[in-house]
Amino acid sequence: MLVRFKVNGDPVEVRLKTGDRLLVDVLREELQLTGTKHGCGIGACGTCTVLIDGEPAASCLQLAALCDGADIRTVEGLASGGILHPVQQAFVNKAALQCGICTPGHVMQACALLQKSPDPTDEEIRASADSVYCRCTGYARIIEAYREAIALAHEAAKS
Repeated sequence: MLVRFKVNGDPVEVRLKTGDRLLVDVLREELQLTGTKHGCGIGACGTCTVLIDGEPAASCLQLAALCDGADIRTVEGLASGGILHPVQQAFVNKAALQCGICTPGHVMQACALLQKSPDPTDEEIRASADSVYCRCTGYARIIEAYREAIALAHEAAKS
């Protein structure tokens, strides 16, 4: 089965032997986009979050065959011209990572929130951050990174 979609703006064709291949596996194994991490495998931890047509999705639950025609964005597709995306830069600035397993999921979840709501409320930020399980940081720096990303995005918009 041939599946065509865009990944990080580039057209991709993937030949699937079976229709039950998960998107996380296709991204990591076929396309070598290893920023998306395996987590719980049941869509509960958020570690494997990618954006599909602009919406956050657990790639461990998404069949790759159902992505035909979709626009998929992974953490690798955020930086441009060697410059980190404001959300990525905010996570660096605020040291909002530790082991790094959940970081791509948090970054993608934050990007999705800021696309929908450029000025999210504290409640929206907490809900977004809570959708990705972190075993290491306790979320304080992650919340700070969301706020920093908002400030950086506003700063970039003024330029």
